[in-house]
Amino acid sequence: MLLCIDCGNTNTVFSIWDGESFVSTWRIATDHRRTADEYFVWLNTLKKLHDIDGKVTEAIISSTVPRVVFNLRVLCNRYYDCRPLVVGKPGCELPVAPRVDLGTTVGPDRLVNTVAGYDRHGGNLVVVDFGTATTFDVVDDDGAYIGGVIAPGVNLSLEALHMAAAALPHVDITHPERVIGTNTVACIQSGIYWGYIGLVEGIVRQIRAERDRPMRVIATGGLASLFDQGFDLFDKVEDDLTMHGLRLINDYNKGLGA
Repeated sequence: MLLCIDCGNTNTVFSIWDGESFVSTWRIATDHRRTADEYFVWLNTLKKLHDIDGKVTEAIISSTVPRVVFNLRVLCNRYYDCRPLVVGKPGCELPVAPRVDLGTTVGPDRLVNTVAGYDRHGGNLVVVDFGTATTFDVVDDDGAYIGGVIAPGVNLSLEALHMAAAALPHVDITHPERVIGTNTVACIQSGIYWGYIGLVEGIVRQIRAERDRPMRVIATGGLASLFDQGFDLFDKVEDDLTMHGLRLINDYNKGLGA
């Protein structure tokens, strides 16, 4: 079985592929202090709860938090007796190399989403990922990542507003029934929700104009479905896009003999 690990700034997601499908997916808060032993106890407990008996024999990691990678490597080496692939590091190849400015380091999550998006939808694609940051990844017609956009994430914006303005409360993001709020909470929720609708529409429109060609738009990330309610923003919402990409990259490297 293959263990796919997607470590973001806020959460780390673990998913197990049994050769035919992802049999289970689990999420834990990202913490660079968490040890390999703690990861294993947590994972082993969840495997037993879900009656997953197979042995993990392969692993692949995508991490936007460099400090957690060491303990994730130790987890794979010590408890699963395998050397994990780490996206963006030597020894982990991509089907198509990114085409960006020389010396630019592209986030591994963006590379993984590019691979997955191209596999499912082909090129000339924009992948919108609603994470700690809201990112827009542009995929060329041959599957290469050619750049994109990084904007503050939805929850990050809410937290910044709450911390910078003492009189404003922290609120949860939701789809407001009306644009014009009649209380403070409703006003904030409307500003964030409709503000991000406008942000996505505006950035996608500018990308399409700059590329001067039709571009499909795919969304992923925890809040993607919230912004897909009754709007024609996305051609498809893909909840499992990153895990699909990790599996593809692992398969590609196995084919190379990595």
